[in-house]
Amino acid sequence: MKFDRVRLANFKPYGDADLRLTEGVTVIHGLNGSGKSSLLEACFFALYGSKALDGTLDDVITNGEEETEVELWFTHDGVSYRVERRLKSYDGRIDHQCTLESTDGSDVTRDGARAVREFVTELLRMDAEAFVNCAYVRQGEVNKLINATPWERQDTIDDLLQLGKLEEYRERAGDARLGVEDVLENRRGRLDQLDEQIAAKEDRDLHARLNELEGELGEVTDDINRYETQRDQAKETRDAAAETLSTHAEKREKLEAVESEIDEIEAAIREAERERDDHRDAIRETRERIDEIESEIDGRLDDAGLDAATEEAIADRRAALDEREATVREDLDDERVNAEGLRNQATNLAGKADDRTERAAEIEAEADDLADEAEATAAEADEAESSVADLREEAEELRERFAAADADVDCDGVAEERDALRDERGEVRERIAELSAELKNARERVAEAEELLAAGKCPECGQPVEDSPHASGIDEDRERVAELEAELADARDREGDLDDRIAELDGLASAADRLDEIDERVETLEARVEEKREAADRKRETAEEKRERAAELRDAAEETREVAAQKREEAEAAAARVEELESEITEIDDAREAVTAVEERLSAVADAEDEIERRREKRENLEEVNDERRDRLTDKRERRDELADAVDEAAVETARERKQEAERYLERVAEELDRLGERREELQNAIGGVKGELRELEELREEREALGERVAALEGLHEETSELESMYGDLRAELRQRNVAELERTLNETFELVYGNDAYSHIELDGEYVLTVYQKDGEPLDPEQLSGGERALFNLSLRCAIYRLLSEGIEGAAPTPPLILDEPTVFLDSGHVSRLVRLVEEMRGFGVRQIVIVSHDDELVGAADELVTVEKDPRSNRSTVRREDAADIEAASLADD
Repeated sequence: MKFDRVRLANFKPYGDADLRLTEGVTVIHGLNGSGKSSLLEACFFALYGSKALDGTLDDVITNGEEETEVELWFTHDGVSYRVERRLKSYDGRIDHQCTLESTDGSDVTRDGARAVREFVTELLRMDAEAFVNCAYVRQGEVNKLINATPWERQDTIDDLLQLGKLEEYRERAGDARLGVEDVLENRRGRLDQLDEQIAAKEDRDLHARLNELEGELGEVTDDINRYETQRDQAKETRDAAAETLSTHAEKREKLEAVESEIDEIEAAIREAERERDDHRDAIRETRERIDEIESEIDGRLDDAGLDAATEEAIADRRAALDEREATVREDLDDERVNAEGLRNQATNLAGKADDRTERAAEIEAEADDLADEAEATAAEADEAESSVADLREEAEELRERFAAADADVDCDGVAEERDALRDERGEVRERIAELSAELKNARERVAEAEELLAAGKCPECGQPVEDSPHASGIDEDRERVAELEAELADARDREGDLDDRIAELDGLASAADRLDEIDERVETLEARVEEKREAADRKRETAEEKRERAAELRDAAEETREVAAQKREEAEAAAARVEELESEITEIDDAREAVTAVEERLSAVADAEDEIERRREKRENLEEVNDERRDRLTDKRERRDELADAVDEAAVETARERKQEAERYLERVAEELDRLGERREELQNAIGGVKGELRELEELREEREALGERVAALEGLHEETSELESMYGDLRAELRQRNVAELERTLNETFELVYGNDAYSHIELDGEYVLTVYQKDGEPLDPEQLSGGERALFNLSLRCAIYRLLSEGIEGAAPTPPLILDEPTVFLDSGHVSRLVRLVEEMRGFGVRQIVIVSHDDELVGAADELVTVEKDPRSNRSTVRREDAADIEAASLADD
């Protein structure tokens, strides 16, 4: 499969974008957050719709827009297709339209999101989850497979290679077999129960019981009808009383409403009077405040340098202060620059002296550390020599163990001997299982024949015979049981002997493995001793050189401090002049502040006089409003008196009593009707039960007749389902083992390309999909023990190996999607990025037609055949794409370097 073109309209950050993709390696390049990953998400969404999204359909529509459109052109197995998806948001809903059609005349069309998704799943032989597991390494999921359990990896790969269907078929066959066994056992037991059930039902007089229940049901029905009539009469009485009470309540509500309005008007009048009093008090306080402000103005005239508080005098004084301040500030700026320059020179020189002193101390500390490291390295060499002696002593003890063992094997032959015994034990255990099953069947045949003989029936045909029947077949079965029991006992004895022998060889095999480890370890430790000795000598020489350099730096620091002291004295003289000028500026600011205070208080007097006038007008308005309210209050009091005369309390009390009596009766009759209803339902259920028992009796007679034929059919079906279950299980195990071998091969080929020069030798993938990385010294590691960058690169290798397995197939190549890597360098340092480039180039060499990489890393540009640059406009927050020549971009990058 190959992506040919993708077109977007209002999809996430893209307003309008159209991109053509070619075979080879395409790198989508740009800054973080520019929208690179959204291009891949659009392709994934076009294929699988909502199943490809982590969020909802609302999330893909560009903010501020109501509609989005995605079109994808792709080629698969020689046929070209076009998928179009449109989303429109309205009334809180999303309208999703989707179509797929072939573009080369093959007349393939699909309409609807579900139909398109099902067609793509069948076409690619993978759903959205399988697509991600196989070809699409999404951002942040590079470690997905290494963090998965072996069973999750097994299920993922089995599903990609369609082996999950075989397990599903085997489970179905197993369920069918178990179901047949359950039904067969049930049917056999049912034959024994049928006669007892039929006899028990015939002993009961079901027809007489039915007549008795139907008579009682008629009496209960008559009582229910009588009570329901009386209940309807009580409801009419209750409703008439309720209507009377309702009419009275309406009048009472109107009276209460009028009284409430009267209270509101009286409260409003009182509130208005209080507000008028507040305005009067405020006017008095404002007049007092004006007197205080005028007194404050007289007290600030001397501070401001004014003779009188007039606008003209204030303006003249402010102009004079501004002119003097400009002159002083000019002198102050010059003096500050001079003082700051001198202080900076003194500080810089002192800093240089301190830096040299600190550097000298650091170098001396480094020298001390190197001396300590030299001693530690020498100690490590001594420790390694001691370890070599211990290992040689342990090896001698292990060789003596082989010499003392009963088994006539050496270190090289113990594993082969143990494997041969294990194979033999497996054959013996298979034979034990066969003998156990055969013995069980033989015993069942003997027991069944003996039961038939005891019942006076032929054990071979099951028909009754006169006198004492005799059959030669049962004697042969008894002899066969005895033979099988003897053979089974011999096989179990042989299994025990093999277990003991294998246990002994397991211990010797462990010893042989340990001897090999000791030989390799001794060689490694001896080389380490020599390296440590040489390293200790080098560190001692370097420490002495560093001490000489530290002494030179201390001398230079002392000379620099003397010059810094001279500059500091000059800076202090300049700072004294700055303080004098700043004091003069402060005096000018104080005078200006006093002028401003006089000006503000003059304005405050004018504002206070305006406020007095406003409050006078409000007092007059409130007086007019209260006069109107007093007129309305008189009208409301007259209406209240009229409504009070219209309320009849005696009629209300009578209606209330009749309503209460009716409600009490309705409660009693409801309880009685519930009781009678429950009794009627009990009788109806009982009648239905008796009729059901009569039907059951007839059904039991029919069931017994057909049950014998059913048991025979189930026995044949059980044998067929057992054979089918075994066939599916064997087939899946065989195919899975072939997959494991192929995946281990492709994984190690990829691994060798990436880690060939490192400390790792190969990867082992066992039958349970457990991954193990081996170092070159043979030490096994769990992949999670690798560093962050190594683990990420290991996972990319694993994903590429799975992709190769799927594309190559087990028995021929299969068309696969493009290999898509979204930000694969997130967890990689620069050294590992170069290895990723090597991995991409090798995947091309393996025949991968199209590789799409999203990355902001410039180093990946060199691996690109096509380069797509993504940029986002910060003003509109919209992303754009453009194709560029990868060779030109790489050349420009090298020129910048």
